[in-house]
Parts: sequence; structure tokens; C-alpha cells
Amino acid sequence: MNKVEKRELKNELKYKNTVILTYRIEYPEITSSYYKLGSNIFNEYNKSKAMNLENYIVNQLFKDAIQLYEYNTAHGYPVMIYEVIQEYTITYNNDFIISLYEDNYEFTGGAHGNTIRTSQNWDLRSGKSIPLSNLFPNNPYYIIDILKNVNNQIQSQLQTNPTQYFDNYCELVLNTFSLENYYITSYNSIAIFFQQYDIAPYSSGIPVFYMPIFKI
Repeated sequence: MNKVEKRELKNELKYKNTVILTYRIEYPEITSSYYKLGSNIFNEYNKSKAMNLENYIVNQLFKDAIQLYEYNTAHGYPVMIYEVIQEYTITYNNDFIISLYEDNYEFTGGAHGNTIRTSQNWDLRSGKSIPLSNLFPNNPYYIIDILKNVNNQIQSQLQTNPTQYFDNYCELVLNTFSLENYYITSYNSIAIFFQQYDIAPYSSGIPVFYMPIFKI
């Protein structure tokens, strides 16, 4: 198992002595590993990704928050504080394989914020990501099998919660499925996820479906 430490970028941005935007960006760093090259690539990727997000927040989102502040104060509305939170969860960490997902929450006004989930699946021997196809060797129809598995799980869940998914979920699963949206949970299982609103209402959160693989 690789030792992973949490790094963080955070700040409160003020305009006219008023906090109008806060952010906290977590990102992982492997501090010791047998696979030095892969670990360095992993660390550089995640640090750069976090810094790019901070740059977007400071140079773009802050301007948007200022505009909203000016509009709200001019019309007697309450000050709205923008918020960005990125958190990660390690889902698998064994020898040369490390897998995780990140949830990026952004609130810019309205009834609620939105969360975008991304994932990373690393082979530290090479410092490269693991394509989903690698987890289904000798199965050229693995995508069809995944989609069938997802739809079967949805059908089962709808028996206890009929409003958990949109009525046309089968079509939406096909149209919004992404090869990038998966993470490893054990040596023989993965999780397939969809974004908010892809196949279900906001109240259902981020839909996740667990299924077996041959093996890593």
C-alpha cells in the first residue's frame, strides 16, 4: 500500500471588506512508494490540477462573485457567498494500483450548488491511467455488459423507490455513459458513476453502480 497524504489549498476572497468567495481544494500526494516514477507523475498531475482549479477560482470565479455582489447590494438583496470545495476519496490502494474519485462542489447562487465527480485509476509502474477496457480482458462486448448491469440495478432499485430515476433512464444511461467515469473498489470489482442530472433528479445524488470485473 502506498502512503498518501492530503494536501490543501484554501482561502477566503474579499471584496470591499466582505468575504464573497471561499474555497478549499484537497489533493493527494504519495509520500513514499516503491514506484518512484509513477508516484512523481501522480503527484505532479494532482498538484497541477489543484493549482489550475485555484487559478480558475481566483481569476474567473472571483470576478463573477464581484458582479453578483454589486448587483445584489445595488438592489437590496442579501450578499451571496460563492463556494468551491474539492474533496477526494481513495477507493483502492494496493501495490502498483491506486484509484480515487474527486467531488468538486461549486455554489454560485440559486437553490443549491452542483457537484461534478471525476476519477483517477493509476498504474504506478508506468505512471499512466488504466483504461476501463483493461479490466475486461477478452471481452469485446464489455460496454454492453456494463450497460445491462446498470439497467438491471436501476430496475431493482425502482421497485422500492419509483422516483429515484428519470422515466427514460434506459436511453439516458446509453447517452451519458462515459468510459472515464469509473473507479476501482477491490481487486475484482469497480464502480460506474453518472453525474448529477444525467439519469436521475438532483435529490438522487450521484448514481453509482458496483459490478464485478475479471481481476486487476
